[in-house]
Amino acid sequence: MVLMWAVIFFILIVQYFNNPFKSGGEEAVLQQRMATIQESRRRLLAEVCSKYQAGMGQQSLSKRQMSPIYVEDRSRLLYCGVPKVGCSNWKRVLMVLSGATTSSVRDISHYAAHFANHLRRLDSYDPDGIAQRLLSYTKVLFVREPLERLVSAFRDKFENPSPYHHAVFGRAIISRYRVNATLTALRSGDGVTFREFIQYLVDDRRPVGMDVHWQTVSHLCNPCLLSYDFIGRFEIMVEEANFLLRSVGAPANLTYPDFKDRNPLEERTSSRITQEYLSQLNATERQRAFEFYNMDYLLFNYPKPFQDLH
Repeated sequence: MVLMWAVIFFILIVQYFNNPFKSGGEEAVLQQRMATIQESRRRLLAEVCSKYQAGMGQQSLSKRQMSPIYVEDRSRLLYCGVPKVGCSNWKRVLMVLSGATTSSVRDISHYAAHFANHLRRLDSYDPDGIAQRLLSYTKVLFVREPLERLVSAFRDKFENPSPYHHAVFGRAIISRYRVNATLTALRSGDGVTFREFIQYLVDDRRPVGMDVHWQTVSHLCNPCLLSYDFIGRFEIMVEEANFLLRSVGAPANLTYPDFKDRNPLEERTSSRITQEYLSQLNATERQRAFEFYNMDYLLFNYPKPFQDLH
């Protein structure tokens, strides 16, 4: 049922944004469709949380759990930043909304979006400020097909230059999982294969910790602990993000920028590319990778990407 509504919503919202002469009636229909979609997603999330993480909602957020949540006071938004789910472009949007920059979203560099964005995080406020914002602000989360997000992270951090990830993760992964590794590979951390990466991911005694780029959304954004008001999908990011921006009163000329600023000439990770990478694994390895993200699949209603998964 949720997938059916998602298809209906996608068709309606694309028509909405491509039609400059929308009537009040059309807007009302779209608003109702969005409300139905969001209610369905929230209901499913609550049911899964109740079944698998009962009692989580009664706990308090720790400082660590608040750290991925960005605050935009003008539009009264709390946004949990999930890497590889349009996070860079959302930071650009929040910078413009907050007045942290006078540049357009397309003119904000990758460096500025991540390291000079002047955006506050929820854990930077005092207890009263945190409680007030949690109570009254719109809490936003965007998600992506879990293994597609994983493949996107692998391609970005291990198949392209990323000195930090090659040094910290690449060296440890090659040392642990590659037989007869060369001294050059051990020193550089370059050339980690997807199979080696998966071996690291599913290892209960992995030689180096986790990274936010492939951490599960259920752990990163704690949707069983924090009741999100808006749960969007990467697969229809532009349409849903722009709907959200209009609903919170963002300027009419501010829209979500659908561009790829890191490795822009490289094809964006898609379901087809994800299937190609997963096909490099045997059935047991695919199953273990799926199980690592199982809670994300359940919470956000994504279908299994391979029929042999259980």
